Amino acid sequence: MTKIFPKLMMALAVAAACNAHAQKAAPNANEQATSRHFASLVSGGQPKSAELTLFFTMMPKGGDLHHHYSGAIYAEQFLQWVDKQGYCVRKNNYQIETDAGKLAMERAASPATRTCISGEAVMLDNTMLAELLQRWGTKDFYNHSGQQTPPDRTFFDTFGYFNAVASTNTADGLRTLKQRAINENVSYIETVFELAPFTANADFDKAVLAPNLDSAALNAQLEALLPVLDKDAGWTGWLDAYKKNVDTSSAGIDDEQFTMRYQPFVLRFLSPSQVFSSMVSAFRLARENPKVVGVNIVGQESTYVSMRDYKLHMQMFKFLKAKYPDVKLSLHAGELALGMVPPEGLQSHIADAIGVAGASRVGHGMDIAHESGALATMKAMRERGIAVEVNLTSNDFILGIKGDAHPVTLYRKYGVPFVISTDDAGVSRNNLANEYVLFASRYPTSYAEVKKLSYDSIRYSFLAAADKQRLLKALDGKFARFEADVASSLHKASH
Repeated sequence: MTKIFPKLMMALAVAAACNAHAQKAAPNANEQATSRHFASLVSGGQPKSAELTLFFTMMPKGGDLHHHYSGAIYAEQFLQWVDKQGYCVRKNNYQIETDAGKLAMERAASPATRTCISGEAVMLDNTMLAELLQRWGTKDFYNHSGQQTPPDRTFFDTFGYFNAVASTNTADGLRTLKQRAINENVSYIETVFELAPFTANADFDKAVLAPNLDSAALNAQLEALLPVLDKDAGWTGWLDAYKKNVDTSSAGIDDEQFTMRYQPFVLRFLSPSQVFSSMVSAFRLARENPKVVGVNIVGQESTYVSMRDYKLHMQMFKFLKAKYPDVKLSLHAGELALGMVPPEGLQSHIADAIGVAGASRVGHGMDIAHESGALATMKAMRERGIAVEVNLTSNDFILGIKGDAHPVTLYRKYGVPFVISTDDAGVSRNNLANEYVLFASRYPTSYAEVKKLSYDSIRYSFLAAADKQRLLKALDGKFARFEADVASSLHKASH
């Protein structure tokens, strides 16, 4: 009882703090002036984009809750890491060469005959750099790209180019992301950080993919694999290394200005045994390390294996959620558009993520209008406080969905909570301020709503109660200073 009571009191205190923020207090003069100014930026049918960019760059933005570590790093930093690790970039395919023998051959060749060059050499060659940025990101896709593979393929293929250096420089990368966040007034990032350890088991794969396998038989297979994993030295060793990497890479990241937390991820297009063992790793990491606050599943949702195994994955999450009920899930679900898959594939992914797997948040949630029982699903999300992570830039690029076609219009109408986030800012070459600009430019909104969205990005985070309360209190002070600055600048401009 002595252990439970303080937790209960802290939970009640956070709830009270959230309710206090949710209940609109009488706005002060600075807040009123800021609200009027914001209204002038979005009124008249043509949003003032430059002024909105300035406004949202200055505005405290709370947190970024849908954020991929490797996808957030810009290509220029990856090129620095190429040289740091003694690698090179192939001229013919823009891939990073890591093979020691081939690297030695390149170093022995004369500069004129080398087919693989340093990251600095890429940076000095404007033509090659421009071509590389079209492959390692989405830059210039619609105006100058020479590739023109489909947008979704272009987006997801980028990770294969820079993964060789992304996972070996995580401490440096996190420091970059921290400083970039501070520069644009972001207090918190909840990043999808590194693939959770996995291993393969062919017998398990065959068993769980058998036709007409019922839930009891599936659970028996899942239960039977757990002790096998514990005896797998490769898997347990990788798990120990992952734990150390989280602690080492995150050292010095948290301070009075900024906080970061981590979600191990599972790749949904791997084999069932690889997916399940990766889930087990992620759940254990979340239970054992307070900096690991949730579990996620990622990867292109429209691929054959992702679609074939989706319901299987949700059952796996349900099985592990029963064993680890305190572990939070933020699941990519419904990142699909009409035509990407047969219509039947659009009917239940979001509903299954919350109703079967037990997700506390949903990433993207784009196909909700096509789902069977969509109104009931949104009702459940509203009543249970399951927020949607809205990523306007990537939704537009990958799925071609924006404006009134974007389901954020539905979530707003039916009272489903949502937050604004970046997804992969390095790949898309954007930032959180720009996501707010897109939201304010595309949808009728008010200062009260965008301010609430900033607070909601802390309220719906997976932070521990004390951290959440701390960041909400800090956000109060940041908004007071921001609104005072806006009011002061307006006063000076009028005199």
